[in-house]
Amino acid sequence: MTLRREPMIHATLCFLLRDDPEPSLLLGVKKRGFGKGKLNGIGGKLSSYEPPEEGIRREVFEEIRVRLEPASVQAVANITFRFPFRPEFNHYVHVFVATEWVGTPEETDEIAPLWVPTSDIPYARMWADDAYWLPRVLRGERLDAEFEFGEDNESVTDWAIRTRAD
Repeated sequence: MTLRREPMIHATLCFLLRDDPEPSLLLGVKKRGFGKGKLNGIGGKLSSYEPPEEGIRREVFEEIRVRLEPASVQAVANITFRFPFRPEFNHYVHVFVATEWVGTPEETDEIAPLWVPTSDIPYARMWADDAYWLPRVLRGERLDAEFEFGEDNESVTDWAIRTRAD
C-alpha cells in the first residue's frame, strides 16, 4: 500500500482489559454517529493539538465515565483507515490498552459498554478490520497498520500491518 497524503480525522481508541472473572475486554455499542450500531473500543476525535495520551483519557471519561490511570495506559498501535469513496471518513487512530481505571463503565448517550471474553470476541459486529489487528494487539504486539475500505465503506479491500520494535 502506498502512503498518501489526504485529510484525516485524528482519533483515539482504547480497550480496557481485565482478568477477573475471566480475561475480557470492554467494547462499546456505538449509539450514534460514525459507526452507529457497531461494537468498538472506547475513544473518539482528538481536539486540535491535543496529545493522544490526554485525548484518550478525556474520551474514555466522556464516553463511559471511567478515569484511566495514566501509568496503566499503553500505546499499542497507530492505524490509518482510508475510505476512498467517502474520504471524509478517513481516520488516523492512536490505539491504547488500559489495565487500571477508577470507576465502573456506565452507559452514556454515545456508548453502551459491554464486557466480552477475549476468547469470544464478536468480530462480526465490529468493523471488518478489527479481526486483522486486534488479536495481535491482545497478544502483546505493537503495530502500525493501514486499511482501505471498499465502495460499501464496510469491507476491507487492502491492508498492511507492520510490527513495531519499540
